[in-house]
Amino acid sequence: MNQYPPRKLRYAMIGGGRDAFIGAVHRHAIALDGQAELAAGALSSTPEKARASGRALGLTDARNHACWQVLLEAELARPTAERVDLVIIVTPTDTHFPIAQAFAEAGFHVVCDKPLTHTGAQATMLVETVARQGTVFGVTYNYTGYPMVRQAREMVRSGALGRIRKVVVEYNQGWLATALEATGNKQASWRTDPARSGIAGALGDIGSHAENLVSTVTGLQIEELVADLGALVSGRALDDDASMLLRFKGGARGVLVASQINAGLENDLRLRVSGEDGTLEWRQEEPNRLIHHRREGPTEIFTRASPWLCESARRAGRIPAGHPEGFIEAFANVYRGVFADIRARKAGTTAGPLDADYPTVEDGARGVRFIESAVASSAERRWLPFSG
Repeated sequence: MNQYPPRKLRYAMIGGGRDAFIGAVHRHAIALDGQAELAAGALSSTPEKARASGRALGLTDARNHACWQVLLEAELARPTAERVDLVIIVTPTDTHFPIAQAFAEAGFHVVCDKPLTHTGAQATMLVETVARQGTVFGVTYNYTGYPMVRQAREMVRSGALGRIRKVVVEYNQGWLATALEATGNKQASWRTDPARSGIAGALGDIGSHAENLVSTVTGLQIEELVADLGALVSGRALDDDASMLLRFKGGARGVLVASQINAGLENDLRLRVSGEDGTLEWRQEEPNRLIHHRREGPTEIFTRASPWLCESARRAGRIPAGHPEGFIEAFANVYRGVFADIRARKAGTTAGPLDADYPTVEDGARGVRFIESAVASSAERRWLPFSG
């Protein structure tokens, strides 16, 4: 009996049109594995720009829409077998909840950028909707897709470091070291606007990545936190610099820094996890190396695609060792996990944990509650409990 490959999944994208950085990143990442194709879109909040962006990407007029509401109505009007399989949301944070809630409620699989929503209450509603509908919902904490992050996760969870004592995560950028939003820069404008970005600036934009990276690698749960958030560029309404102390269940301690005013720095995300028996270090700007410092014994440097890595790290590598991989490939690994889960559900089966390896709606909801707790702690200038 002939075995035919499954058809490509069809996806719709909301946001991410002309001049949008992150939409193109998502599309490039999806294209790497050839598992899905752009079939519909509402690619901008401006109708004319949305349609022009769709035409440029080859969408037919029938599936190139002026707004997400029309896209949803049009897809629901199609026979089930002809609808898109998932919807990807790459809009500013203020629109995440209404769009994601509407499509999840309608039974569509969803992938959404972070932060997931503006409020914890909205995030909880999304978690409940996804559970009720039984759909896939991924959140693009893309740094979890790096092979060496997955290697670090395996080493920590398997006990290679012993009991974890200290975690330090820093995400430092310099692109908002000046009042870039005053120049009309689109990315700076919405990220520094409380109406669009929500209650947090740098903490929401990049601090949410830092929290997720710690949770993914260590599995530790934050028990208490104290935060100091501030706007160091004059006149800015939201934080551009955040420093936090963390206490984890089980006794480990942590430090989290998220800052966008470090002049000259680019995308300096780094993680250090220390246990009784050793320390791991990883940097996003050198993503193909993971350093293991032993308490007793020589320091080891693990490199991407090496045969002695754990299976999840080997699966995440895409080209032979020595050839650098990075940002797009990590994004693609997140999507590969989402697609495996969708295909398994369509087949009436359950994807294995190594196949469906991606951040979920629950991870996104925890990230929103983390932001709320940090903002409250900074305002009250005290330690606050965190339930996750």
